[in-house]
Amino acid sequence: MPAQPLELILARQFGDSLSLPMFLVDPDGNLLFYNEPAESIFGLKFNETGGMRLEEWATIFKPTDHAGNPLAPDHLPLVKTLSSKLPANGEFYVDSLIGVRTLISVSTFPIMGKTKRFLGAMAIFLKSQEL
Repeated sequence: MPAQPLELILARQFGDSLSLPMFLVDPDGNLLFYNEPAESIFGLKFNETGGMRLEEWATIFKPTDHAGNPLAPDHLPLVKTLSSKLPANGEFYVDSLIGVRTLISVSTFPIMGKTKRFLGAMAIFLKSQEL
């Protein structure tokens, strides 16, 4: 596995120190890391799932809208950020790998290096309360 850019190493370290759940991907959408608070929502520790390709993580947690309709990967905020290189946000349900459904509110942003090189994206999310 090639060495990661310093910005992604620091993003992972930053995310690991947060009490908020976070998810980190490279420019191709490959999952690089999710932190311990995210593990409680996803149902498994990162070292148990390891990295995943976009096609896998965008569907394995079964994201659905408020009406229960499955969300296509391109409707997920993190995938929108990967495509546009702009921040995005949204609210949807995910199913953990142990079958617990959770409503989450997600904010995503691109990770741009000093040379304006796109290095990936980060999602920070919270459990939402249904209205």
